[in-house]
Amino acid sequence: MKQITTQESRALERATLHLNAQAWGVSVGFVCGITIFIATIIAVLSGNELPGHPLGALALYLPGYRVSVAGAFIGFVYLFVIGYALGRLIGVVYNFVAAPRRG
Repeated sequence: MKQITTQESRALERATLHLNAQAWGVSVGFVCGITIFIATIIAVLSGNELPGHPLGALALYLPGYRVSVAGAFIGFVYLFVIGYALGRLIGVVYNFVAAPRRG
């Protein structure tokens, strides 16, 4: 069995430890967006479009969001953007912390 060199070992370590920050951003953004979208659609279909619905409190933080079909799309966009930023940040911070130290 062939022994790997130190240089090959470092290259393998870098490749396995590296996260694609953009992919993390899109993934987290999609999960957050689709979650609010589905929750809003379920609330609309069950007839819970009342002004006092707990999801309605999101309108304080997401201008234009309402518990309605249109609000589901607006909420998806907002949460996708927020989730993208969060996922991208996770990827960047992870790559910074997990990067092999050069010495």
